[in-house]
Parts: sequence; structure tokens; C-alpha cells
Amino acid sequence: MGDPVGIGPEITLKAWQALKDDKRYSFAVLAPPSIFSAQNISCIDDIKDAANTFSGALPVIPIDAPVTTKQISPSNTNAITASIKRGTQLCLTAQADALITNPIAKEVLYQAGFQHPGHTEYLGALTQHRPAPYTQGPVMMLAAQDLRVGLVTVHMPLKDVAKQLTTDMITNKARVMLGALKTDFGIDTPRLALCGLNPHAGEGGALGREEIEIINPAAAILRAEGHDVTDAQSADTLFHTEARQGYDAVLAMYHDQGLIPVKTLDFHGGVNITLGLPIIRTSPDHGTAFGIAGQNIARPDSLIAAIRQARIIADNRHSGHHDDR
Repeated sequence: MGDPVGIGPEITLKAWQALKDDKRYSFAVLAPPSIFSAQNISCIDDIKDAANTFSGALPVIPIDAPVTTKQISPSNTNAITASIKRGTQLCLTAQADALITNPIAKEVLYQAGFQHPGHTEYLGALTQHRPAPYTQGPVMMLAAQDLRVGLVTVHMPLKDVAKQLTTDMITNKARVMLGALKTDFGIDTPRLALCGLNPHAGEGGALGREEIEIINPAAAILRAEGHDVTDAQSADTLFHTEARQGYDAVLAMYHDQGLIPVKTLDFHGGVNITLGLPIIRTSPDHGTAFGIAGQNIARPDSLIAAIRQARIIADNRHSGHHDDR
């Protein structure tokens, strides 16, 4: 359900409205019914009932936790995390194909003692004892149109990125991405481009040595394993239309390096996908938008794209794409 004070309830209803007549989709929202002011919801006890309910009303599986929609409040944390846990369990027990998460405000959860940097890391902790169908993650990947970008470091101050970056970190994240491209996206021989950290990918060491000492050695290890992986590429020339034809995904070294091109390409339709989990998880590529919540002006494009992407990944996993490494 995400944060109930944000735009999650509104875009969920709008996504249901857009997809309710499409036989490929049915979903239920895990939430206290009170977060929805509209009448076109239907409470169900079992997610198996979602498909039969979906064309006539948004199915809601009630979460029994106190919640307020009147103000941003840490008191909503129990309901938010209960929704995530329940959805994760439904996926782990194969009752649901995928988990789509509405936006949360991490600072609100932190005030209530939430111990994880965000959704991605929390889901990694909830599923850590179950193997992924390929290399274990989690890895955060953003997708928009024909662009997929994974991140080596995520919510880290820029001043710390160079100090934290290691060859092992890059190779591990890349293996997760390569496994996901095969298993989740059906690409038999995926091509992965690595971003450099520095301007012009270090300019042969003149603008930094991370490419020479950390990133390119990771690329060499991956190529020795049989993967199609580039050396560090200059990020300022890697994302334009022609360049995107040369790879299936990019592994960026830090948050903004990867998110800026995705959000520039398709701000309203980008999707956040967590790779390397035993479950499928997607989410809209935007925040809670507290400033416009309750005004009925929020666009559901990114949530709809996240639902469609989850369906594609689920179909690929069901069809048997897998990477045994």
C-alpha cells in the first residue's frame, strides 16, 4: 500500500481503473480499507478471490493495523510494513506472482525505528533465507522504454562512493543483473555496459584511477566467465538513442548517474525493479508526492508500468528462463 498519506491509494485506484478490463491482469491491494475514500473497492480474505472480483471493484485484503490519512505520521509504520510483509509472504508461498510496492517515505519510517535504508534492502532481509532463481541480490534497477540501469551503490553520499567501490561489489552486482536479464527478461546472451565513475571514464587515469584499478578489473573477471561486459564507459555518452542499441543494460556506479537518464527519458513511466530476490518486486519510479496527495491529480503511469513489468517478468520466470550460475 505504501504510505497511506501519499498518492499510493489514488494511483492504485487509477491503475485498477485502467487495467480492470484486461484479462492479463488482476491484483489486490494489502491495506486498511479506510485509506480508500472511493466506493469501488471490495474486501476479500483470500488473494485467490482477486481475479473474480477485479473487473467490478478493486480487491482489498484488509491489513489490521491503525492508520491515519489526515497527516504524515510515523504511526502508520506498522501498517506499511505489515503490508510489505504480507505481500512478500504471498509471493514466497506462490499465492501471488509478484509484489508491486507503492512509494514509502523513508524518513517517516526512520522516525518509528525502521532499520533498513529502503524498500529494496528491507525486501532483501525478508527473503534472505530463500534462494533467488539466479545470483542473489538485491540489486536496484530502473527501467524506462528501452533503457535498463542497475546501481552498484544506492543511497550513499557521493563523497563516499569512491571509497566504498570495490571490484567484488561490481562483479557481484553485474552477475545479478546478467542473471536477471536472462531469467526475468528472456535475453539469452545479455550485453552489459559498465559506467565509469569519473568524467570521461577517468581519461586514462588523468581524471581518476578507479576505472583502471577497480572497474575494468571487474569487467575482465566477468568476461573471463563468458559474459559480454564492457570496460568502464564515459557516462556522458552512454545513454543517447544510438548508444542504447549497443547493450541490454547499464550498471551505474552511483544513484544519480543511473537515475537521471532513466527519469529524463520517461519521467512518468519509469519502473523500479528489485533484482536477485526469490520473489518478483517492482514499484513506481517516484516518491510519495505528499504535496499533491488527495487532489486527484496524480498520474498512475509509473504504477501501471510497474504492474505490466511484473507480469512480463512473471511470465518469463514461468516459461523456464534460468541461469544456473
